[in-house]
Amino acid sequence: MNLYDFKDMIVYFTPAVQPVEASVGYYKDSTYELISTVAFLIGVPLKIFENGVEPPDIDVYHKLNNNKNARIIRNLCRLRTAVERNFGKIFGIMSLEFKGLTSIPEYVPIECVNQLAIDGIVIKSNQKLGQYIIDFNRHVSDRINNCKDLFPIWITWSYIKDLFIMPNGLTEDGIKTAAEEYYANLNYYPYQMYINWPPADEGNILYNDKKFVTLLYQWNSDKFTDLSKVSDASALTKHNIYDFIAMSEKTVFVVDCENSDPYRLCATIRNLDEQFLTKISKIILFDDVNTATAWSILASFVNIPIEHILIERLKQSKSLVDVKLTAGTCKEFYQNNVDSFVIVSSDSDYWGLISSIPEANFLVMVEHVKMGADMKNALFNSGIFYCFIDDFYSGNANEIKVNALKREVRRYLEQSVRLNVNLMMESAYRATRIDMSATEKKQFYDKYIKPMYIEIDEAGNLLILLKGY
Repeated sequence: MNLYDFKDMIVYFTPAVQPVEASVGYYKDSTYELISTVAFLIGVPLKIFENGVEPPDIDVYHKLNNNKNARIIRNLCRLRTAVERNFGKIFGIMSLEFKGLTSIPEYVPIECVNQLAIDGIVIKSNQKLGQYIIDFNRHVSDRINNCKDLFPIWITWSYIKDLFIMPNGLTEDGIKTAAEEYYANLNYYPYQMYINWPPADEGNILYNDKKFVTLLYQWNSDKFTDLSKVSDASALTKHNIYDFIAMSEKTVFVVDCENSDPYRLCATIRNLDEQFLTKISKIILFDDVNTATAWSILASFVNIPIEHILIERLKQSKSLVDVKLTAGTCKEFYQNNVDSFVIVSSDSDYWGLISSIPEANFLVMVEHVKMGADMKNALFNSGIFYCFIDDFYSGNANEIKVNALKREVRRYLEQSVRLNVNLMMESAYRATRIDMSATEKKQFYDKYIKPMYIEIDEAGNLLILLKGY
């Protein structure tokens, strides 16, 4: 009896029929970046990506297919699933016809074996069929962390990683248990590709990013709450913004940095169509000295000219941003012939500005939690369109967040960590009263000082240590 007890089982591959989701609005306005990455890595066939009605994005496929680490995991997963799905037929051919695994192209994708060899992984021949799966599992386990950078930092990597790790998958008992679960729930697996998950009739778990992360966190007894990272503003919202820009002669963004989020604004702008953004003359940032430092690097992440006005305070308790923004907007309208303004602020004080220039066109971008009912009613009754910047996909703001954090960390380190190794060595020579030649000093320096390294303890304390001491 072979490992799986499936010697006589015949399993024909047909793509899993994925149920239609509950309604048109189910997981509405989601993105597809995450599910396309997962689909590539678990080995979903190319034809699924090429099919325009299926969720995975063909552009993601092409990008990842040029990434060696991603390509290795994909090919290992394709081989693992092929052997799992066709175990009985492959076992019969190997037993009766004495063929090796790589000589059965009708059931085993030989192109995966060949590409793995090019990428430095040779699949051993003349093994028991179950041992092949164990080897695939070992390679996946050893290399899946190489794909961590393919996913954004906001998603819990261990949840993603576990999808690829077969439980107890380096033992015969483990792969037998996994095979029994796989066969019992075959049509529930995404496109019938093997993953490690609690199989259930969830429809297509790779339907879109919003559905996928919601389920992913549920499987791990957790809850994903920041849906702006996996969804975007509605097509209607974007259409209204595009209409506003298209009908204007000259448009300027006016930003109240005290009452706006630089990361959400960056994400909003990066999610708008480039052809409309070219009509925006500039973004004016009215910034107080006490706001987030990220405003100073926004220009590096959007393709619109930025005028950054940093406003000092005459009294520490009183900001002048409101006054400067109002004056600046009036100047743009009366002197620079700007007819349309996108005001980015959740401060209702700007209703006075809007109502005082009735000849100008206004569109307002706000945040949900900072927008009161009175302001909503005033804008609605005046026919002024407003939208929420926290409705836009925020996953593409990671770059500015990381750069803002790195900038602040560097600033803190420059202020807090001051160490000159030449002065340190002169102090050491004096304290030890050791007389060394220039050659000895250089050899000591190269051997012990240059390889110094940093350790961070559990309390967050940074230690600079000598190698080997």
